[in-house]
Amino acid sequence: MTSERNVGVIGLGRMGTGIARRLDEAGLLGGAWDVSETARGRAGLSDDVAIAPPAQIAQRCTFILFVLPGSAEIEECLSGSEGILAVDGPGQVLVDLTTSRPGETKKLAGLVAGRGRAYLDAGMTGGAQAADAGRLTLMVGGPDEPLAHVRPVLDRIATRIFHLGPTGAGHTMKLVHNMICHTIFLATSEGCRVAEAAGIELADAVAVINAGNARSFISEARFPNHILSGTFDGRSAVTNLAKDLAMAVELEQEVGLPAAYGPLTARLLARALEHGMGDQDFTTLYRALDSLLVEESGTEPVA
Repeated sequence: MTSERNVGVIGLGRMGTGIARRLDEAGLLGGAWDVSETARGRAGLSDDVAIAPPAQIAQRCTFILFVLPGSAEIEECLSGSEGILAVDGPGQVLVDLTTSRPGETKKLAGLVAGRGRAYLDAGMTGGAQAADAGRLTLMVGGPDEPLAHVRPVLDRIATRIFHLGPTGAGHTMKLVHNMICHTIFLATSEGCRVAEAAGIELADAVAVINAGNARSFISEARFPNHILSGTFDGRSAVTNLAKDLAMAVELEQEVGLPAAYGPLTARLLARALEHGMGDQDFTTLYRALDSLLVEESGTEPVA
């Protein structure tokens, strides 16, 4: 791939800023945008990057990456006189890096296909630190040819890319992944709270977990880096986890399989929102878990 700046990034939040900076450093980023002036100002991109609304990005970029909250925000970027589809862009590849409902993803893919664009859903995992380092894992749905076309761009932000099937497959897998990940976080937190209440130091409990079969990314990275450290800076809000689990439960219902852990995790996260925790870092759930479980079970917490 040449060093032509033909990639645009729309959405400069925790994940989008890291992705944009990686592409900027590689000489590939041509345009970036966020509806928040504050986000645009703190992105710290080079002077070679045009900070411009979606239609202007579409005029100059072959590849456009969406790092937004979900499908509704992407549709806003596509529509209207300042939207991407107001500009002719045959051969453009749009990459949806959100966590979204697969059905809505398919609708967006159909919308842009009628305007000569290709659409890939690419659920991502690894968190903001992986975005900063260009070490994301991507779960991709969509046609082969557009993926091959945009692959050199994605290789700059991800170390592992899984092509899982047609449009919607990437976002389906992302919902499954997040349901498992968030459930493991709460299960690990519950176990560690019990260990602490029984007189075991949290650091010792985590060390044992990581030496045994209960270890996971949560125990190996999240607990040491964000809970044991006392920083509680996992760089994702409780509201994001709640949104993910609500969509995952919808998916479980759509496929018609029995489910227990997804709905339970969704209820606990919804309860955290009711307690006003939506904007807090998700790692703070560790400290709030006792009260959430009391409400769920109707029993007293471990003394």
